[in-house]
Amino acid sequence: MPELPDLEVFAKNLQKRFKSKTLETVDVPVARKLNVSVKVLKDAIEGHQLENVSREGKTLQLRFKNGAVVGLHLMLHGELKPLAEEEVKFQVISFHFKGGDGFAMTDFQKAATPTLNPGASDVPDAMALSHSYFKDLLAKKKVQIKTLLMDQHSIRGIGNTYADEILWEARISPFSRAKAIPDAGVKELVRAINHVLYRESVDIAKKLPEALSGEVKDFLRVHRPDLKKSPTGAEIQIEKKGARKTYYTDEQILYTL
Repeated sequence: MPELPDLEVFAKNLQKRFKSKTLETVDVPVARKLNVSVKVLKDAIEGHQLENVSREGKTLQLRFKNGAVVGLHLMLHGELKPLAEEEVKFQVISFHFKGGDGFAMTDFQKAATPTLNPGASDVPDAMALSHSYFKDLLAKKKVQIKTLLMDQHSIRGIGNTYADEILWEARISPFSRAKAIPDAGVKELVRAINHVLYRESVDIAKKLPEALSGEVKDFLRVHRPDLKKSPTGAEIQIEKKGARKTYYTDEQILYTL
């Protein structure tokens, strides 16, 4: 599943490739997840220029010059694929621009979701997190800090992989109670969130300068099954809960109530 740094890169690559191009047609082979009828979507964006592509939380947003916005949420298995001569399978929605270029959002599970004019969220994006908001949030929560970091109703954008990376960089155990983390730890977490996500976005962009899909794990410090030790030499431990794995080391401080 693509996470925030991947989506940040895909948004910029979409922008480079399709900005200012006019959308000729949009096709929706899987319309059940769309929040409006296909006709309403077509009327809203066909014939209009793509002005901007951005990332909001875990959603890519295509903003057209007439003000219409299409949100694309890849969910667990969704991918973006350029439309070439060969058949692109499992299309959920596809965008065809004048001049012949285009791309599709695909998903063999048909769970990836397009939304016309998604509503604004009052939940902050992970890369726009303030210390005051984060401090107040943690003070109210007894859940484990990793669970809170991944709660999209509290902070938008952080998934399993980067929750582990952020917590290792901040040297805070993923099993710490959010409410128990002292102010110095809160400040370090905010710093780590910004630093890890920005650094990873830059590194992935260098590796995938044109790509619309793909995941690069080369730059991860602990959340990798092929690694046995952290960059500082500590043994990486793994705890599995259901289908989710948590990677951590004894370098990380455990805060409890």
